[in-house]
Amino acid sequence: MEGEEEERKKGRAVVEMVGGKSTVTRCFSCYPLKLIFPNKVGSSKSDAVWIYALSYGGGIVSGDQISLEISVGDGCTAALTTQASTKVYKSVDSKCSEQFLEARVGRNALLAVIPDPVTCFSTARYSQMQLFRVHSDSNLVIVDWVTSGRHESGERWEFDRYKSTNHIYLDGDQPLFLDSVLLDKGCGASVAELMQEYQVMAMVIISGPKLKDLRCQLQEEVKQMMSRHLRSSPDTTNRSHHVRSEPRHGPTRPLLIASCSTFGPQALGMVVRVAAVMTESVYMFLRQHLAALKPFLGASPYCQAGR
Repeated sequence: MEGEEEERKKGRAVVEMVGGKSTVTRCFSCYPLKLIFPNKVGSSKSDAVWIYALSYGGGIVSGDQISLEISVGDGCTAALTTQASTKVYKSVDSKCSEQFLEARVGRNALLAVIPDPVTCFSTARYSQMQLFRVHSDSNLVIVDWVTSGRHESGERWEFDRYKSTNHIYLDGDQPLFLDSVLLDKGCGASVAELMQEYQVMAMVIISGPKLKDLRCQLQEEVKQMMSRHLRSSPDTTNRSHHVRSEPRHGPTRPLLIASCSTFGPQALGMVVRVAAVMTESVYMFLRQHLAALKPFLGASPYCQAGR
């Protein structure tokens, strides 16, 4: 029965404290999911397990259902990431590709879910659900983001459906953060019209007592960044030939916009929402603002070659 349960889940990783170090004590995956655990990522002084989730064929095929369960034991540190963007191929017979992640984060533990973005091809249908169970002293970082599609092929928000749901529960079943994003081709105005120039949407969640300083710093930096954008916005009543021509619907928008809000008791967590014209702008944003995770993870997120 246990083997049948693991096959249904298709992926599982357990990180526990062994000899005073975070250690993978159990792992399992099968097609179309593959898990790899590099022996060393970043500084040898850090106590962090890095988990790479890969898909055979470099993407998710129409109708694929991928499930992963992760458990990070008390006092342990783990990072879940990818090697490249998650490509979601075109839907066949209106089938939806699905991913499900369930993670448990122990007391005084840290889990960082820091993947590359999801990129949905034209007509793709994709849904993901991420469920996290934490304690008041657990620490959690989630990066969840999507691009408009294959820019080099001229695709801009041409997938049929994208849905991403993130739920965080505190001490069992107490809702701490509930969020869902739905981009559906058949719901009113097209996604491309709503997004206009913006080609990337991202959400960053940071919670837990170890990450309080990071939250405060990021909140202040986002506030200052957006204040500079507002001050530098061109005055439509006094344009010069040095200002880039602007669309009729209003002034030129910033290349990246962001907002912050807190959630939970005693502002236990914070969510940052980002929209950008270019994917690289979001990579730069993440590299800069998540660099403070390096002492915990042994390496700064999104600083690997090619990112």
